Amino acid sequence: MQKLTRTDLLTLEAYAQQRGEFRARVITHKKKRSVHIGAHLTLIFEDRLSVQYQVQEMLRIERIFEGAGIQDELDAYNPLIPDGGNLKATLLIEYPDVEQRKRELIRLRHIEHAIVLGVHGHAPVTAIADEDMERSNDEKTAAVHFLRFELDAAMIADWNAGAAVTLASTLPAMSIEVTLTPEQRDMLAADFD
Repeated sequence: MQKLTRTDLLTLEAYAQQRGEFRARVITHKKKRSVHIGAHLTLIFEDRLSVQYQVQEMLRIERIFEGAGIQDELDAYNPLIPDGGNLKATLLIEYPDVEQRKRELIRLRHIEHAIVLGVHGHAPVTAIADEDMERSNDEKTAAVHFLRFELDAAMIADWNAGAAVTLASTLPAMSIEVTLTPEQRDMLAADFD
């Protein structure tokens, strides 16, 4: 999947005019690329469109219109676009109650290093977490993490041939596994192109 360049982005004015429609399209797109692992973990698999939205929003919020600033945002977000042999996702740990969330983030410390992807017939792949910066500390995990799953050619071939694909947390404090639906599997297979 190609990285974004400045020519892929809308100007601040053009984005302001199209923002409502663009945002609605991205929200629908992200829902299709979201996988819930139980009630409290969500993986949103990033791609070029979702990353473009993040960049456009940052440019809008920060009112960045100079070339160097735009390039800084592209450099920060382009690593979230899959490279053809991997999947990249944002992990959200979701608890609506603030006090419960505080307790769970302590209990779920290191969960970002215990998220695995399995393709039937292959050894599971553990996500590489937070390559840009550490988001957890010795006391608790963060509520948001960025993950990368590296797959080899045989795994991708079997994925494309319809093999079952699972996502799981292997952390003893939250051990849970889900199987991707055929629609999810097909949607994410596009990231290998």
